[in-house]
Amino acid sequence: MRRRFTQTSTLEQRLREEAERLRKQAQGTPPGVERDSLLHRARQAETASHVTDWLTSKELQPPT
Repeated sequence: MRRRFTQTSTLEQRLREEAERLRKQAQGTPPGVERDSLLHRARQAETASHVTDWLTSKELQPPT
């Protein structure tokens, strides 16, 4: 059986919050592989947020 739960915030909001959390975590990390990884994941979350925003926008028209 699959557990189901209702999200209290939008996907875009959760992605932005994750990006912000990762950037804050990276600030406290010394330069190196771990910090680069955190910043990379933050950029990915921001990009995913923008793409999701774009895909759900009312201005987006289906191909004709």
